[in-house]
Amino acid sequence: MNERLFESVQQEIEENHTNITGMIIQKGDKRLYEHYFNDCHQRSTIHVYSISKSILSLLFGIAQQEGYLEDLEGSILSYFPNHQVKNENLQKITVKNLLTMTTPYKSGFPPFTYLRYFMSHDWTKFTLKRLAGKQIGQFNYTPLVGPDILSAILAQSTGQSPLEFAQKKLFAPLGIHVEKAIYLKTAKEQVIFNKSTTTSGWVVDATGLNAGGWGLTLATDDLLKIGQLILNKGKWHGVPLIPEEWLNEMQQPHSYWAKEQLDYGYLWWIIDKSKPIIAAMGDGGNVLYIDQEQEVVIAITALFKENVTDRLSFIQQTIMPLIETQV
Repeated sequence: MNERLFESVQQEIEENHTNITGMIIQKGDKRLYEHYFNDCHQRSTIHVYSISKSILSLLFGIAQQEGYLEDLEGSILSYFPNHQVKNENLQKITVKNLLTMTTPYKSGFPPFTYLRYFMSHDWTKFTLKRLAGKQIGQFNYTPLVGPDILSAILAQSTGQSPLEFAQKKLFAPLGIHVEKAIYLKTAKEQVIFNKSTTTSGWVVDATGLNAGGWGLTLATDDLLKIGQLILNKGKWHGVPLIPEEWLNEMQQPHSYWAKEQLDYGYLWWIIDKSKPIIAAMGDGGNVLYIDQEQEVVIAITALFKENVTDRLSFIQQTIMPLIETQV
C-alpha cells in the first residue's frame, strides 16, 4: 500500500467526511489503501443501510439460478394469495418492478408513515397495503419499505430467511460473518444499533423476516469482498457463487431517476453504463463502488449523519485520479 500517495485523501476524510469508519481501495489484486477512523478497526461492523438492498439483489440472482424463483415478470401478489385487493391493477406489479424501484405506493411516504412502518408487527403486510395501481413502471425510489416484499418472496421461495440463505450461499463462501437476526423493540434500541460498531447481524421485524432495504451490518472488508466477487463475474477463487447472467442483467439500466440523473439496475445504481461503473449506496455515505473497466473496488463504511458530503464526487474527483497514476 502507498500510504503517502493517499495522504491527501486521508486528510480530506478527517476534515470533510468525519463520519467515515473505514475505507479500502483495491485495484485488481493489489490493495492500494486501507484505513480506519472513529476508533474503528478491520472487524468493526457498521449498519450499511440501503446497501442491504444490493445484497438482496445478489441473493435473488442465486435463488433464481437454483430454481427457487419464477419469472421476474410474474405478479408479486401470486406470492401472497391471502392478501385481498380491490384494485385489479395491483396484479400488474411484478418482481421486476420491485427490483427496479418502479412500484407505486399510496400518497408517498411522509415521516409519520415511516414511524407507523417501524411500529408495525409485519413490515411486509404494511407495505402490501400501501401498494397503488397507477403509474406502474415509473421510477419511485423508496428507501425502506418496497424491498421488504422482496425479502418475503425470497423467504417463501427458499424456505429460509434472507439471512440464513445469505449465510449459506454468499457470506460463508466469502468468509463474511453476519452473526444473527436482530429485533429492535424500541426507537432507543434502533438508535443504539445505528451507532454501534460491534453489532453483527441483520434486522428483522416481529415476524422474524429480515428487512429488505436496510438493517444489515458489515465490515469494510466484507463490502470489498462483495465488490471483488462482482468484479470476478460472480466467482470466488474460481468457484461460481452468483450467475454471470444475473450480474449482467443487474448492471443494465432498467429505470432512471431524473432528479439525481442516475440509472438504476436491480437494486444497484448504474453510475456509468458504458464502462460499467456501478455502486451500492446507503445512508450516511456508505458506498461500494465498482469500476470494472479499471478493475477498481472502493469500499467505504460510515456511521449515520444527515446531509453527508457527496461520496460519489469524492470518489470520482479525488480518489480515482490518484488511482489512475498507479497504472
